[in-house]
Amino acid sequence: MNKYKGFTLIEMMVALFIGGIVLGGVMFTYVSMKATTKDTMMIGELQETGRLALNILQRDIEQVGFWGTFYEDSFSAANTKLSLVANPSPDCSAGLNNGSFPDLASSTNFRSIYAVQAAGSSALGCIRDAAANTDVLQLKFLEGFQNEPKYTSNNSYYFVAEQEFALFTRGPVNAATINVNATVWRYRHNVYYVSKETIYINKKRVVIPVLKRKRLTPGNGMYTETVMEGVENMRFVFGLDTTNDSRVDTYKSINQMTATDWENRRGILTVQVFLLARSLMPDGDLQIKNQTYELGEGASGRTLTFNDKYRRAIFTTTIRLNNVGANLWRI
Repeated sequence: MNKYKGFTLIEMMVALFIGGIVLGGVMFTYVSMKATTKDTMMIGELQETGRLALNILQRDIEQVGFWGTFYEDSFSAANTKLSLVANPSPDCSAGLNNGSFPDLASSTNFRSIYAVQAAGSSALGCIRDAAANTDVLQLKFLEGFQNEPKYTSNNSYYFVAEQEFALFTRGPVNAATINVNATVWRYRHNVYYVSKETIYINKKRVVIPVLKRKRLTPGNGMYTETVMEGVENMRFVFGLDTTNDSRVDTYKSINQMTATDWENRRGILTVQVFLLARSLMPDGDLQIKNQTYELGEGASGRTLTFNDKYRRAIFTTTIRLNNVGANLWRI
């Protein structure tokens, strides 16, 4: 008769104890890795949001003041023609000579850059869904690459430039009707602002902050589109040359800018951008309380305080307007 030797009760208890310790260690490692992965993904999401939003704004702001091979100092009835174009209704505008296209009868300069702070949901006569206490930036510029007339279309507005003559027109541009030395550029009027949008994440309805853009189009006027999700606030500070020496000597927020500052378009040399990015979903494990963020410094800065479970991060950059001021730009 064979005898089988098994484990004693003590051996079983020791084995279970050791196994419990190993399993506990594995579970602890798993939970820690899961939390770390979650944090890394949320931080990466914020970094990507801020970086891409700044890149989009920088690309447009850097083009302000560039008018191709048109070298006149301003647009007037003597040197500019408007063909097949008209300001849309409603247009994004505020102040004199600030529509989508120049007012050739105006004695003021055409404003290629302008900004306001949204006190409520309305701004610039064209925005109805702005987030309160955020800045709105209006830009008019030429895209930085030249177009051949045969590749132009009726889906865009164009700027035909000669040294002493300018033409704003809707495409297509007929090469036979323009000077052989003229250059053709796609014309843009973009307005950036912060809003809110409702989306569904995992079948759950959530309201998220977004960066939106109003874009001038021939068929749809100032067309609204979402540019980037997760941008909760936006602020601009302008670096001005008030002494005509091509150096930034004064910094002003939107509320400090005067009509004279906007009129002197060659005096705005830099734009400092502050963006506050926010995660799309709350983080139940977030321990930070009374989160305070400073968009700028000093008395003109904007202080924002939150007490919720959303992760946030501030992104900032200074963009210089290479096409304004003197040929040699100094700071």
